[in-house]
Amino acid sequence: MKVSCGAPRRFGCRRVPKRGTAAAGGQPAGTASGGYRLERNEDPRPRGPVAGRQSDDGMSNAAAGQPTSPTEAGLRCILATLCLTQITSWGVLYYAFTVLSVRITEGTGWSQPAVTAAFSAALVTSALVGVVVGRWLDRHGPHGVMSAGAVLGPVAIVGVAFSPNLLWFVAAWIAAGVAMGAVLYPPAFAALTRWYGPRHVGALTILTLVAGLSSTVFAPLTAAIAGHLDWRTTYLVLAALLAVITIPAHLIGLRQPWPPAPGRHLAEPPTHTTRSRPFVALTAAIALATCASYAIIVNLVPLMTERGISTQAAAVALGLGGAGQVLGRLGYRALVRRVGVRTRTVVILAGIAVTTALLGVFTSLAALVTVAVLAGFVRGIMTLLQATAVTDRWGPTHYGHLSGVLSAPATLATAISPWIGAVLASMLGGYAPMFLVLGGLGALAAVISLASAPARLVGDDLTPRTAIPKEDPQDG
Repeated sequence: MKVSCGAPRRFGCRRVPKRGTAAAGGQPAGTASGGYRLERNEDPRPRGPVAGRQSDDGMSNAAAGQPTSPTEAGLRCILATLCLTQITSWGVLYYAFTVLSVRITEGTGWSQPAVTAAFSAALVTSALVGVVVGRWLDRHGPHGVMSAGAVLGPVAIVGVAFSPNLLWFVAAWIAAGVAMGAVLYPPAFAALTRWYGPRHVGALTILTLVAGLSSTVFAPLTAAIAGHLDWRTTYLVLAALLAVITIPAHLIGLRQPWPPAPGRHLAEPPTHTTRSRPFVALTAAIALATCASYAIIVNLVPLMTERGISTQAAAVALGLGGAGQVLGRLGYRALVRRVGVRTRTVVILAGIAVTTALLGVFTSLAALVTVAVLAGFVRGIMTLLQATAVTDRWGPTHYGHLSGVLSAPATLATAISPWIGAVLASMLGGYAPMFLVLGGLGALAAVISLASAPARLVGDDLTPRTAIPKEDPQDG
């Protein structure tokens, strides 16, 4: 069924004037409540290979006889491209800083909090930009915006390398934040969700498994380069690597037709969805759980050294937590098949709460390593939970827009979680009580997530979950 819901034509819907004689209750015959009429469209997605391009207003060229979705070979090319560019972009734009931050402080004389604040400004910028990028991507696809981000990223990193003062350094990282918003997980998730359709969970799993190796590859690579060069030259080398890999990959590998938004369910305008109680609850729950989860990464080593465990052993525990993430992502598809949307959300967020709190309880090396692995396992699952949360509840029609809004607070939480952890540890007199408080934050997230499922999930039937408002010209 296709619904004349007032969404722009690019989403596969169109406004249909009321027609027919008045029925009982004054409703025109052939219309649905709210002034919209259902039209039959048994298969809104084009059949066969897909390779057409969209016109400027977002309409596909299927009517002109051109296919509108990638072939199987095209889909494999897309997934390979994004795996390559994600591991590189995360490595250069994100993980390299964790290796070089101390060297930057030593080489410039700028304070460590000031240097870290510049990087946090990049993460905040990426959160804000992600909302705009998601809306653009829904309309036009990822080729243009991710290619532009691939060009901006190396330029911004060169700006970081040549920073003559702290103000320039901050400005360069803000520019890098714009690039992050255009090339990291959220736009890649949106692209795979639309291109792969019902098979998107498998594609997202592969992508996150590969991108999860970014720190494994780029942390030692960055350290090796920095062992022979200063931090500025190291960043110049990494910027060149980022440009050589991601610019041609995005320009060529993502040059695929962008399918029209599926219309198999009743899709309400995205701005209406973002104001709904389930969406607000989901956004708050994921942001709180992200804050608790990512504080572990930064504060696990200080916690273990506070307990008298060597830094080397603590680093091994942190690395094993990364291995746990991979295991968690491998098991997500099985979880999706067996557990409903709301239940798995609550269970995963409760897992974040429990593992975070247990790190504040145990004192032995073996117990802490075990819990660190379990925490990584749950954190890995949560990445995919966030990637599929919109599609599971509201379908893929406005995925880019909704995912951008959903991801923004979580990205902000990622940016401030190190600071929150440090402040709590200082206030509470140690890292152990800090982890207990963060565990409570995760528990609050699990409770809030109980309200995160709409009255009717996508796929239940074609009955509207809520009354669909008339067209809002701002709803894109």
